Amino acid sequence: MKPINQHTRKSRTMTILAGIMGNVLEWYDFAIYGFFAPILGKLFFPSEDPTTSLIASFGAFAAGFMMRPIGGAIFGHIGDRIGRKRALNISVLLMAIPTFIIGILPTHAQIGMGAAVILVLLRMLQGLSVGGEFTSSIVYLAESAPKGKRGLFASTSLLGATGGILLGSLLGSMITGMLDEQQLLSWGWRIPFLLGILLAGVGFLIRRHMPETISEGEKVDNPLKVMRKSWREVLTVSGLNLLSAVAFYAIFVFVVSWLVDYVHESRTMALRLNSISLVMFLIAVPFFAYLSDRFGRKPLLITAAIAMVIFAYPLIWLMHHQSETMILAGELGMALIISIYIAPIPATLTEMFPRNIRVSAVSVGYNLTYAIFGGTTPMVAVWLIQKQHNDLAFAWYIVAAAAVSLLVAWRMKDNFEKPLPK
Repeated sequence: MKPINQHTRKSRTMTILAGIMGNVLEWYDFAIYGFFAPILGKLFFPSEDPTTSLIASFGAFAAGFMMRPIGGAIFGHIGDRIGRKRALNISVLLMAIPTFIIGILPTHAQIGMGAAVILVLLRMLQGLSVGGEFTSSIVYLAESAPKGKRGLFASTSLLGATGGILLGSLLGSMITGMLDEQQLLSWGWRIPFLLGILLAGVGFLIRRHMPETISEGEKVDNPLKVMRKSWREVLTVSGLNLLSAVAFYAIFVFVVSWLVDYVHESRTMALRLNSISLVMFLIAVPFFAYLSDRFGRKPLLITAAIAMVIFAYPLIWLMHHQSETMILAGELGMALIISIYIAPIPATLTEMFPRNIRVSAVSVGYNLTYAIFGGTTPMVAVWLIQKQHNDLAFAWYIVAAAAVSLLVAWRMKDNFEKPLPK
């Protein structure tokens, strides 16, 4: 295999596309569930109390995340033992099939409690897939990066993930704008789930010809066993991602339902503003990733974590108004801070571990946090609001996560100028 720095611009573009296409599909599928959670709650978890249905629906959302550490361990083993390419190809298929089945799944009114059980099981299969997809892709992209551009190259995984969420948000906005409530409940909600199969086909075709980035001599029989020597670094990965997990799912997934149920805005407007915020996030991430290649990962992580501690509550307060301008200002402010923090994360994680355990270690540390805190964020947010009788209560959950990640970032070593460990 030729050294990556001798690749043409075209081959680098194909490398990036191979790395991020699965992320588009994976996060599109996860996002549309979050955006349509209130409707799915009514159809699969009916209750006289709408809040109970919403919490149950977000509980199924969280169930998918609970499988992520297992998926991370499985796909980490595949990525380190067999190859990055095989792990990425399998994960695409494992996400596409359950998503399509959700699109044709009978509701509670048709088959009773079995509908809810099947939905949760399908979410768990999706969680296995996501547990391996994102972390495998950031390792693949970091290992494929030209010298001095590891932060920028690895950050394209975030563009794929955010692009998938944006695609889900835009499609959700179009569907809710074109259909009335009855049509959405009857059949409209199925459309975005069924369309996911098209993204899977594109992703699989692109990845068929992707180059491998780990050689036979670098593979180990049991990467999880070898990884135990790096448990401190694995915990650092988990701590760094606490802020990104909680803030991202609070602002880009939960807030859509929050604006509808608590601020009493239309779902179409909530999705439109969410789409605008995601566009800004997409634009900001490469810029801050580039800065991390110039000045280091640590300064950006610390700056963003401090900003989140200070500004999370005021920005969410802005969003709690009957003013589209104020809501958008709050969302854009949060999106900017999140982009500063998340942009250097992919490269930071890959720089902690040697090649033979890199996918496994990053996957386990990353997915533990997203399973325990990321996927449960919408459910915890609803619970906090009900418990405190305060629509802004979930802001303090974000502040607490930011404070923990700030301490971890403060203590970590910055390896941005060093080659990836062998």
